Amino acid sequence: MVKVVSIIGAGVIGGAIARCLARSNIVEKVVATRRKIEKLEILKTEGIELSEDNLHAAEIADVIFICVKPGDVEKVLKQITHKISGKLIISTAAIIPLNFYHSISPKSKFVRTMPNVAALVGESFTAYCCDENVTREDKEIVKKLLRTLGSCEEVEEKHMDAITGLSGSGPAYIAHMIEALMYAGLKVGLPRDLAMYSAAQAVLGTAKMILKGGFSPSAIKEMVTTPGGTTIEGIYQLEDGKIATALIKAVEAATSKCANIRYSWNNK
Repeated sequence: MVKVVSIIGAGVIGGAIARCLARSNIVEKVVATRRKIEKLEILKTEGIELSEDNLHAAEIADVIFICVKPGDVEKVLKQITHKISGKLIISTAAIIPLNFYHSISPKSKFVRTMPNVAALVGESFTAYCCDENVTREDKEIVKKLLRTLGSCEEVEEKHMDAITGLSGSGPAYIAHMIEALMYAGLKVGLPRDLAMYSAAQAVLGTAKMILKGGFSPSAIKEMVTTPGGTTIEGIYQLEDGKIATALIKAVEAATSKCANIRYSWNNK
């Protein structure tokens, strides 16, 4: 039974995790820490306990989320290491390999995760992998906690770089596309609010058709595209503009960057 979960480093992702856990009522207490604690005042309205003391937060917690920037992970872990032996530690710094965490606190149980900012609305996809100390019972706890953020799936650690490049960065790519569609709506005469809403809803509806309706992307295109119709004219322009190639290159570049950063951690 998980009674207390502490979020160390409640920034954007950490704050979203704290809110999702508090709203789910699956734990008795959620504690959030941050250096500039005044930025967390709004979390009090969600019943979240605030603290500037990472040691205290780690000591009282059954499960600890480490949500600080990758460059701060080592410092934070060394600060709390004598309080986390045997505890389940879930890190959102996806670029850092499990063996690095284990080298600092070998008796702790580490989970490496890659959520995304859609956790702010409970719609993140979170991939995760576990070290050898994590038991089957621990994994059930991990799934229960991560499902408050959206959907989740355990993957092999070798896939985490690619997940980071695709899913972790994915909201930025999609936001870029929605913004472009909004500007396209403006160009053809739509009011700004209507252009933004219709573009975003089209993305949401299409995603639900794939995830909940069981339609493939190609099937959806076939449903919309008719001979000599309007959609084929738009598809032609997308192909001419090589949007698919650009997206593939974006994911490849982000994945490569992640792998390069991780390489430096592996060689510390």
